[in-house]
Amino acid sequence: MNTAQRSRRLAATLLAAALAGTGLTVAVAPAAHAAASDAVAKLPISSYSGLAVDSVHQRVYVADQRETNSGGTVAVYDFQGQKVTTLQYEYAVSGVALSEDAATLYVGERGRVVGYDTGTLQQSGAYAAPYDTCGRQLAFAGGTVWSTDAYTYQAYQCATASTALDTLTDGTVNRTGWNDVGRLQLAPGARGQNRLLMGQPKESGAANPFLASFDVSGATPVRDASRRFADADGKGALDLADMAVSPDGGKVAVADAGAGTRLLNADLSDASAQYQALPAGATSTAVAFSGDGKYIARGAQATGSTPDLLVQSADPADGTPPLEFAFEGSLDGNAVAPRGLAWSQDGSRLFAVTRGGTGQEFWLHVIQPPAVQYDTRFAGDLTHSPAGAAAGEPLAVRGRLEWDGPAPAEPLKVTAVRKDATGTHQLGTATVKDDGTFTVLDEPDLVGEATYSVSFLGDLTHRPATDVTHTVTVGKAPSAIALTAPDEATMSGGVHITGTFTAQGKALPERAVLTVKRTDRLGTGTLSSVTVAADGTFTIDDLPRTRREVTYAVSWPGDDLHTGATASATVFVRR
Repeated sequence: MNTAQRSRRLAATLLAAALAGTGLTVAVAPAAHAAASDAVAKLPISSYSGLAVDSVHQRVYVADQRETNSGGTVAVYDFQGQKVTTLQYEYAVSGVALSEDAATLYVGERGRVVGYDTGTLQQSGAYAAPYDTCGRQLAFAGGTVWSTDAYTYQAYQCATASTALDTLTDGTVNRTGWNDVGRLQLAPGARGQNRLLMGQPKESGAANPFLASFDVSGATPVRDASRRFADADGKGALDLADMAVSPDGGKVAVADAGAGTRLLNADLSDASAQYQALPAGATSTAVAFSGDGKYIARGAQATGSTPDLLVQSADPADGTPPLEFAFEGSLDGNAVAPRGLAWSQDGSRLFAVTRGGTGQEFWLHVIQPPAVQYDTRFAGDLTHSPAGAAAGEPLAVRGRLEWDGPAPAEPLKVTAVRKDATGTHQLGTATVKDDGTFTVLDEPDLVGEATYSVSFLGDLTHRPATDVTHTVTVGKAPSAIALTAPDEATMSGGVHITGTFTAQGKALPERAVLTVKRTDRLGTGTLSSVTVAADGTFTIDDLPRTRREVTYAVSWPGDDLHTGATASATVFVRR
C-alpha cells in the first residue's frame, strides 16, 4: 500500500480590502488551492475568440471564432450567468470590444465590423472592413475601435499569414499601414490614456515575437514602445497568450505560456517586482486587472487540483497568498481559455471562460470572490475493504475529509480516479458525510496494482485538500467446485456424481470446461471433460473398471481474472 498526503495545516491570513469600493472583503490563506464558481453556464459555442463585460447594463458578451462559412454567434449573458440572447450572423464572427462608455458593442465579422446599441441590443452600425478569414482581434482605444485582418485560402495558413492593423474612421474600417506576421493580438490601454497594445504570438514562426505599445490619440497610430524578449542565445522568447494594462496605465501584465506572468512597466521594461510563479504544472493563458487596479486575475491550464486561476493583489510586493481556483471535469471545463478573463468595473465579479473536452466545449464562470475561504485536508490514510481485493468484485475505498470554519451548507463531495495498467479511470464523486467520512465504490477489472487518488476541488468557501492516494493489490477472483457423490457404487451400476461450479467476480466469457481424472488401484486416467451448465451445475457418469476405492478429481485451471479450483470425491466400488 502506498499513500501520499500532506498533513501540515496552514493558518489563514486575512486580507481586509474592499474590492473596488463594493465593501466586499477578500480573505486569502496560504497555499490556497481550488474553489468553485458562484454560477457556471455551458456556452452554446464550439470555438471562442473574445469576451467583453458591460458593467452599465450588467451583460457579458462571448464571441465564437469559426474559420468556416457557417454562421457565427455572440452569446449574451447577465451577471448571474443567465442567458439573455444570442446575436446571430450569416458568416463567422470573431472578437468583441466595448466602447469606454459601454454604449456600443463592436463585433468583428468577415467583411465588416458591426456595432450594437448595448441598451437595446439592436444593430447601430455596420462598417465595411478589409476581408478577413482568420478571425479579427478587436480593441477599443483612443475613442475608436481597432481591429486586425488577414486573408488566406486555408485556415492552417492563418498562423503565419500577414496580418494588418485597421482603424474605424469616417464610417469605414481602414488599414493603418502597420502589419506583421501571425494572428496579432490587441489589447486596450488604460481608460482615457489613448494607448493600444499589439503582440505577436509564438505560432507566427517569428524567432523573437514582439510586444508593442501605440499612441492612438491622433488619426494614425504611433508606436511609442516595443520589446522582444529572447536573449543572445535565443532563449526566453515571448509565447503570448494574453495581455492587460493596469487601470492607471503604469503596468502591463503579460500571460506568457512559456514564462508565466510577466509584469512590465509602461515602457515595456521589466517591473522591479514580479508576481510569484504559477503553480507547478500550470501554463499561463490569461490575465486581467480589476477596475480599481487592486487585484489581478491570472488564468492557466492545469490538471487535477492544480489551480487554473489565481486572484490576488495587483501589487507583487504584497505577500498575501492568492485565492486559487481549479476547474476540472465535464461540468466546469479544465482550463481558463486564452484571453478568457474579464472583471466587472466595480470588481465585484470576475468572469472566466474555460474550455474542456476536446477543446470545443466552453463554460462561462461568474465568480464573486468570497469573504473567507477555509482550509481542508484529508485526515489519515485511505483504507479499503475487503482486505483481499479481487478483480470484478466490489471494493470500497474509505477516507475522511476535515475542514475548518463552519459546517458546509451543502454536503461536500470528493472525486476519485483509479489508475491501473490500462490507464486512468474516472470513478465519479462520493458525498462526504457530516463526520467527514466518505466511501468510494469500485469494481476493479484488472489483476495487479490499482492506485486510487481522491481529490477535493473545493467550493467558494473551502479550499481543497492535497490529493491522497492509496494502492491496492488486486488479485484473481476465487472459483470453487463442489461435488456430491455416493459413498458406494457397483461396477455394473456405475458412478453418478453431481456438482456445482462457481466463479466470483467478472462473469466468464464462456462456460467453464472441467477436467475429470479417475484414480483407482490400476492407476490414474483422464476421463471426458465436462462442460458446466448455465446454472453452474454439472454431472459425471462413469463405469468403474475395478473394485475398491475410486477417486474422482475435478479441476478447472482458472483464467486471467479467476483462480483455478479443484475438488475430489472417493467412492467404494463393489462388484
